[in-house]
Amino acid sequence: MLKQSADSGEWCFVPNLFAAILLITALLVGSPSRAAETLGRIVELETPLARAPPLQGYLRQPGGRGPSPAVVLLHSCAGNWRRLDERWGKPIASWGYVTLAVDSFGPRGIQNTCAGGESIELANDGYRALDFLVKQPFVDPDRVAVLGFSQGGRVALASVEGGIIEQTSASKFRAAIAFYPPCRAFRGNMTVPTLILVGELDDWTPADDCRDMVEGREDWGISRHKGEGIPIRLIVYPGAYHAFDSPALREPIQYFGHHLEFNQEAADRSAEALRDFLAATIGGKQQEPAK
Repeated sequence: MLKQSADSGEWCFVPNLFAAILLITALLVGSPSRAAETLGRIVELETPLARAPPLQGYLRQPGGRGPSPAVVLLHSCAGNWRRLDERWGKPIASWGYVTLAVDSFGPRGIQNTCAGGESIELANDGYRALDFLVKQPFVDPDRVAVLGFSQGGRVALASVEGGIIEQTSASKFRAAIAFYPPCRAFRGNMTVPTLILVGELDDWTPADDCRDMVEGREDWGISRHKGEGIPIRLIVYPGAYHAFDSPALREPIQYFGHHLEFNQEAADRSAEALRDFLAATIGGKQQEPAK
């Protein structure tokens, strides 16, 4: 390994053992992303005796003293909960939040529900994750939000819509965020501040359905009276399709008959909107995102 002398400016060789130590130290300590990654671990949310099948997830803790606010992350119909943790769990944790990316499929032996066949049990997964988090000493139980994507966005909205799921849950979410959720099924009022982000060109979960939901419009008239419940904030990104936040889709694809495509501008703007919304609703350390 070459090294430049501070006195002479000349280059010399460093012994291989010392070079290896320097390399390992740089990888484990000097890289913010690596440091953040060491704080994550797979956890079981329940014991098999408490509930079968028990859920699992990937938990990240921010640096510093707790208790900290927390965010539950719910994946899409394609699963990929570990990819969701990498894409969103890691940066959100760097902002000062505990994050828990839930695996709704693995324990149930499900591979994919994009063609239908979604289990009704998934509707309770947000609260099963919340019940786990509020028992942790490093989590502030009064500052937990739920964040979902596509199918997971529907679960996130159902978790905070006034209804049987929200009413019968002992613990409560304080905020909800849904990326490109199917909005057509919702008729009730939201019980906490809610943010919806969707692409204008989304042909799977159309932006117009979310506009109608926010305004209380539907085919048969008004389903939600203005002024009731907690207002919903809707952000529609021009030129963006479904899954606009996924860098794996830099090359557009057709998936179950729908157009999926990454959009850098929409992804950046949605990250800013999410960070601002979390800070305003459940709070957190205002750190720079991990690079």
